Amino acid sequence: MLKNFFKTGIVAALCFATFSNAQLFRTKDRMDNLEGFDEQQFSYGFFLAANNFDYKLVLHPKFGMDGQKSLVQTKSAYSFGAGLIGKLRLNDYFDLRVEPGLQFVEREIYFDTQSNDQFAAGTPANQPFTPRVLTEADKLRTVKSTYVDIPVLIEVHGDRWYNSRPYAAAGVNWMMNLQSNSKSEDDNQQGIFRTTASNFAWSAEIGMQFYFSRFKLTPGFRGTFMINNESVADNAETPPYWTSAISNAKSRAFMFVLKFE
Repeated sequence: MLKNFFKTGIVAALCFATFSNAQLFRTKDRMDNLEGFDEQQFSYGFFLAANNFDYKLVLHPKFGMDGQKSLVQTKSAYSFGAGLIGKLRLNDYFDLRVEPGLQFVEREIYFDTQSNDQFAAGTPANQPFTPRVLTEADKLRTVKSTYVDIPVLIEVHGDRWYNSRPYAAAGVNWMMNLQSNSKSEDDNQQGIFRTTASNFAWSAEIGMQFYFSRFKLTPGFRGTFMINNESVADNAETPPYWTSAISNAKSRAFMFVLKFE
């Protein structure tokens, strides 16, 4: 359902804008809504988001690759988020925005790494280990994350066109993963995939702002890309079936956001 919402969200927002206010794009006897709204030094609101999170993986050339075959695969998932909006007006064309929110995420990582049994005698990168037969439960890791996402964005917008105006924004995020398991002593050998708790990312966004008589509605699309490696290495005695196969794991997300101010 969220996937369909993702695809049709902007269309639905435009239809809502059109049918909710017949004055929105009329040129004859048209009234400008919220004429002084953007002159305020500060303004507030909230947003809802449909998101799609995935991992961008860089695999270890020995433990994560078998020739040209990738031994680790990821599967993205659609979920949702929500948060608050705080805006500081800088001038006629630029605003500073802080949009703290929660993003609820669930992804899958599949480790087809049984071939790493060949390194059981040990290498400079891993200790000797006793091979084990990987079950489907061993191979599949469902990674659940709840991010406290705090983006700080610089927004640039054009002039109003009737009761609408386009905008673009970019900035940096601090993202705290409340389900990181980073301090757990157990690792993938006990079925726990650990990730970092504190993370940094950058974001870019584009959309359209619509002015109604009582509020401003803003549908937009945002991309968020993690800067740091989120993977926490397994314990030294754990066989190289899991995080040893991953050199780098960074989240990347695409969101449809619907803002109300």
